[in-house]
Amino acid sequence: MRVTEQAHEAVRGAVYAGDIVIDATAGNGHDTLFLARLVGPEGRVIAFDIQEAALAATRVRLAEGKIAEESVLLLRESHAGLDRHVTGPVGAVMFNLGYLPGSDRTCTTTPGETVRALGAAWKALRVEGILSVVCYRGHPGGADETGAVIRFAQSRKADGASLTISGCEELHGGPCLVVLRKHERP
Repeated sequence: MRVTEQAHEAVRGAVYAGDIVIDATAGNGHDTLFLARLVGPEGRVIAFDIQEAALAATRVRLAEGKIAEESVLLLRESHAGLDRHVTGPVGAVMFNLGYLPGSDRTCTTTPGETVRALGAAWKALRVEGILSVVCYRGHPGGADETGAVIRFAQSRKADGASLTISGCEELHGGPCLVVLRKHERP
């Protein structure tokens, strides 16, 4: 199973109709559409991306999926600005790091912005909520960003999290998945 499918499976078990959820990196809108279908018309998706091309692709995908515009808030902003728009509680936050497929490969997510966004996402996440991060190590800076994500995730265990890491131990540099589930503090 692809890591993106694994991320969807993890999130599916934690999100309910009517929830507020976040797609921290909208990209081509696959996760945004997935989340919108999970939360239904009474829920809300907040999606971030710095590229207008990504938001345009997401709008098309949502329209093709017959998702009402008012169900999704698209923000042309870095995921690092998550804390300015979301305070919680949210059922899930999904990250799909790297660059926009089919676009400028030099326009990527970065470790500093991603760790800041992860901190804000963790703070906004409700108990039993899911934070999923698909990491891509095959572009310049991707391995460093993956390392930063893993360090962040491992540090959340003291905050009452369960952690699953898939594929990050492989040496080939392909995509990997980090999933955190928030629990009550021990």
